[in-house]
Amino acid sequence: MADNRLYRSETDRILGGVCGGIAEVYDFDPSVVRLITLLLIITGVSPLLYLIAWLIIPSESEVKDRENVEVDQSQHEEPEDEE
Repeated sequence: MADNRLYRSETDRILGGVCGGIAEVYDFDPSVVRLITLLLIITGVSPLLYLIAWLIIPSESEVKDRENVEVDQSQHEEPEDEE
């Protein structure tokens, strides 16, 4: 389930990494996602949505850091005594 977290890509990015992140998470070709986004921006549908996504969606490193913290915390939990 952690693999499906949406994030902005830090390796496959042109502007903010939003399209690259969507492509990585949902296993799409990033060029197709960028073309669809460009068409939506040209038609006036998504310029504001793209900017909001850029601000709201966390970067790839933030998501991976959170996952590492969650794994560390779950490994340090003591098992409860079963009586």
